[in-house]
Amino acid sequence: MKMRIIFSVLTLLLTVNLSYASFPTVRNVATTNQTISTETISEDMDEAVAPVAASSGKSQIAAALLAWTVGVIGIHRFYLGYTWQGVVQILTLGGLGIWTLIDLIRIITGDLKPKGGRYSKTF
Repeated sequence: MKMRIIFSVLTLLLTVNLSYASFPTVRNVATTNQTISTETISEDMDEAVAPVAASSGKSQIAAALLAWTVGVIGIHRFYLGYTWQGVVQILTLGGLGIWTLIDLIRIITGDLKPKGGRYSKTF
C-alpha cells in the first residue's frame, strides 16, 4: 500500500514536472485595416499581458516550505526541477535526513536555485 502511494505521488510529480513547456507565446493582434499581425510575448512584458511567462518562476519560500515539511522524500527537488535527485532522495529518505537539512540550508541561503536559473520570489 505504501509503495502504491509513493509510486502515485512520484508519477504525478513527474507528469507535472514534464508538462511545462518553454516556448514563446504567440498571439494575434487585429489592426485597424482588419489585417491580423502576430507578435511574440517576451518574458519581460507585464504579467497582465503575459501570464504564462509570469507564472513560470519558482518561489524560494515554497521551496523552503517543501524542504521543511516533506523534504525527506525530496519533493522540493522535484519542485526545483531536479528530478533524478528527487528520485534518489526518495530512495534514501533524504540521506536519512542529512541531505534534506543541507538542502534546506542551501535554499534559505539562496545557494540551491531552480534548474532554470533563479527564483521569481525570494525571502
